[in-house]
Amino acid sequence: MANWRRSLANGFWALDRALGGQRRPTRIQKWVARHPIGSGLCVAVPFTLFFLLLSREDEPDNPLFAVMFGVLMGLVFGLTAVSERLRQRRLKRLGVWDGS
Repeated sequence: MANWRRSLANGFWALDRALGGQRRPTRIQKWVARHPIGSGLCVAVPFTLFFLLLSREDEPDNPLFAVMFGVLMGLVFGLTAVSERLRQRRLKRLGVWDGS
C-alpha cells in the first residue's frame, strides 16, 4: 500500500513539474500558502452571497443550494491553497527557492 501511495505522489510531482511547478511562487501564491483558510473564505463568502441573491429571485425558500455551493467553492480553493503550501515546502527542501 505504501508503494502505491509513493508512486501516486511521484506522479503528482511529475505533473506539477510539467506544469511549471519548479518556478518561484508569486506574491499572491505566497499569501495563499500562508493563509489557506482565509483564501477559502475569500472565495466562499462572495460565491455564497451571489447565489443567495440569485436564489431570492427564483426560489426564495431554498437558500441551502447557495450555502452549499459557497462552501464547496471555499473547500476547493482551500485545498488548492494547501497544495500550494506543499509545493513551496518542496521547493525549499530541494533548494530551488530560499523562501523569501
